[in-house]
Amino acid sequence: MFERIKEEISVVFERDPAARTSWEVVTCYPGFHALLMHRLSHGLWVRDCKWLARWLAHLARWLTGIEIHPGVRIGRRFFIDHGMGVVIGETAEIGDDCTLYHGVTLGGTTWNKGKRHPTLKNGVVIGAGAKILGPITIGENAKIGSNAVVVKDVPDNATAIGIPARLVESHEATGRFAAYAVARDANDPVAKAMHALIDHSVDTDKRIDQILAELQRLGLKIEGAETEKLDGSSLNRIVD
Repeated sequence: MFERIKEEISVVFERDPAARTSWEVVTCYPGFHALLMHRLSHGLWVRDCKWLARWLAHLARWLTGIEIHPGVRIGRRFFIDHGMGVVIGETAEIGDDCTLYHGVTLGGTTWNKGKRHPTLKNGVVIGAGAKILGPITIGENAKIGSNAVVVKDVPDNATAIGIPARLVESHEATGRFAAYAVARDANDPVAKAMHALIDHSVDTDKRIDQILAELQRLGLKIEGAETEKLDGSSLNRIVD
């Protein structure tokens, strides 16, 4: 048990540069407190001490601002940074080496009993305020951006952002920890598509101008040939 506690403390130093001493982690980190209390409440839950498990989880919520149902299955080296407002529902499953930031919800979308909350595989990072909803699976080493709303499976090593969440391209090293799930080189496919459409429209305007100029050179008079041109540079800046 003490080896597991030491492991949980070491994880804080790996993922939070503000941590200075083990004593500081043990006394001042609500995510660490919530996890310890969850280990106890989950042990009671699986031994069919349901009311006592729920009461201990309720106490942990009151002390830390983090709500973890005692039925949740959590792997090793789990870290909740800051923690306030985190909610993790009963049938959620969390693998090893996962990280959650404040305001994250792992919620259900049905009143039916049975599996109704997300499954996080190993190495998942979820940014502040993100909502992962329903019995979906977030793949290994996936990253969910802050305030994203995810309602579909996310594959391994992918990055998802937005409302509703969509996948973006990232070429950062697989498995590299990203604070707040921020990928510095993330390439939004929707933005890429919009840039392509803007560039195509500008190119089309140029071709139309060339055609009109040639028709006028041949002596054909065209009414209303002068139209407002698309400002591609301004539109591209808006998309960025």
